[in-house]
Amino acid sequence: METIIASGIAVLGTLLGSGITLAFQQRTADRSHQFTRREKLRQERLDAYSAYAGALVNYRRCLVHLWFCEHEQPPPEDPDTVRIRAYDLRSNAQEALFRVQMLTHDETLSRAAEDLLADVTALPKTDRRTDLDDARVRTRDDISRLVRAAKLCL
Repeated sequence: METIIASGIAVLGTLLGSGITLAFQQRTADRSHQFTRREKLRQERLDAYSAYAGALVNYRRCLVHLWFCEHEQPPPEDPDTVRIRAYDLRSNAQEALFRVQMLTHDETLSRAAEDLLADVTALPKTDRRTDLDDARVRTRDDISRLVRAAKLCL
């Protein structure tokens, strides 16, 4: 009888040890999966924020060039050609904005990114050079602020 009880205890001990090992392995696998998911989301956000900032800088530069083409004599380049390039760059910036908005959980950052695109789009609508210079500085600083805010959301 003692042998049967000892065998039963050994079997129960083995089953208990296997169950505990399985629970720890599942917990470790879940943690690893969660970490991988968070890291992938962080990397996607980093890529989206960087792409958006780059698209804004390129779009801004093109709009400033467009302003000079429309207001300086003689224009350094055909304004229609630059305007078409600006439309393409605006589309790129809008696509990048949509990606930022889909990936961010921060509504303030999403709204700031959208407002910044509108501010950059307004650059060529200024009539005077001083207004353009003020808008250039403001949008450059706003892009830098957006990048710093996005860094905090990673």
